Amino acid sequence: MKKLMLAAVASLTATAAVAQDLEICVEGAYPPFSETTAAGEVVGFDIDIANALCNEMGMSCEMVKTDWDGIIPALLEDKCDAIIASMSITEERRQVIDFSEKYYQTPAVFVAADGAYADSAAETLSGAVVGVQRGTIHQDFMEGEYPDVELRLYGTQDEAYLDLTAGRVDVLMADSEAMASGFLATEAGEGYSMFGEAFAIPEYHGDGAGIGVRQEDTELRDDFSAAITAIRASGEYDAIAANYFDYNIYGSD
Repeated sequence: MKKLMLAAVASLTATAAVAQDLEICVEGAYPPFSETTAAGEVVGFDIDIANALCNEMGMSCEMVKTDWDGIIPALLEDKCDAIIASMSITEERRQVIDFSEKYYQTPAVFVAADGAYADSAAETLSGAVVGVQRGTIHQDFMEGEYPDVELRLYGTQDEAYLDLTAGRVDVLMADSEAMASGFLATEAGEGYSMFGEAFAIPEYHGDGAGIGVRQEDTELRDDFSAAITAIRASGEYDAIAANYFDYNIYGSD
């Protein structure tokens, strides 16, 4: 009888573990990866991937909308269990948090008014004011590769788009897909285009976007990595991606 009772308790404990919620820090201001609807719901590729991964792991997700500037501190302060917010896997960030394997990878580009710039050489940007989202790989890239160019920093990518259209900055540097879908494909983006080359320099741009976890949460990190592999193998990843992109956003293996 005692063994049966212990088995029942173990079974209940296991069931509770499966039903456990994961709190996921998301930004909600980075379309098409995450954005906030008029009703206050956070939607986008990151959100769909988060739900798919949690489901694969036998858990449910609760999205915790968090400003980009505070998203790593929120994780470290136990306000969420993981970050799924298009965060690039870089060595600098690895000094503070850990990452799963990547779940997508896209290059960075410049955007400006049509025909304003012929290429992305440093001399071409001389005298230009360039906008980037604060605390991103794009800020690091500009400061490292274009140290003499005037930078203007923004809390969200949407704020940067507004200042470009208002003429307060001349150029934006950001993720290619974020600018293609979140700006150029919109009415506000008419008359603007990408120019120059696309950048994917590991020193700045890392190894793709991964899921951030606390350094001590190695089991959770590995569970996320295994879940990414599983949804790619099952075809679920491609089905989600097809709702947003018409190319292989995962990139090469």
